[in-house]
Amino acid sequence: MPAKPRAPQPAARPISITAVVDCASALATGSLRENLYLYDTNKSAGSSGHGTEQLRTRVSRGDRLVWNAMALECEAYVALDSIQIDPNVCEPERHLFPGSDIAYWIGTVKSDLTGPVDYRIAFRLGTRTAPFGTVVSPALIG
Repeated sequence: MPAKPRAPQPAARPISITAVVDCASALATGSLRENLYLYDTNKSAGSSGHGTEQLRTRVSRGDRLVWNAMALECEAYVALDSIQIDPNVCEPERHLFPGSDIAYWIGTVKSDLTGPVDYRIAFRLGTRTAPFGTVVSPALIG
């Protein structure tokens, strides 16, 4: 009997990593410490640290990551400026939502991880020209 053709597997949903920034407080204090809340959509697979600066996102090789940012206050401006991570693990690229100047970043995990891989995120806040960087590093974990 001939083998049944395999049905195509649906593409895995990307893991979304969202940064919520208390812009007013960060601008007043000059720091993201205690003014940054990170979340991801992979809690059921073992991510931890949701709502803190020390989010630990559980990933596997081939996972697609999408970083985005939003302000806690609706009238404040926040944008992702950069993501610095070991390029052997992931190389995030900046993209814009169609018809806007709102940036998000996408990267694919290149290998299974044997330990945590810390990364840094920098943001543009309000009218400040210098980016604000994370004080405590979030990480990808295997």
